[in-house]
Amino acid sequence: MPDILPQQRLLLELLVMSGDIAIAEDIKGTILERTLEECEKNGWIKRAHFGAGFSKTTITESGRLLAHETH
Repeated sequence: MPDILPQQRLLLELLVMSGDIAIAEDIKGTILERTLEECEKNGWIKRAHFGAGFSKTTITESGRLLAHETH
């Protein structure tokens, strides 16, 4: 199992429970921004511009598998 930080696990679990989420694009310097970037770099989530200053965040299959392994 890859090393996963608590905040990364929390994000993946949230996405499993809620499905896609919209996140404001103006989150520079926040823990959320860093966590999103780390998860996207690892291929656990995908982000796409949604409109009106928001991006859509979707969990990938590898992210879903990892979230289920952490329970």
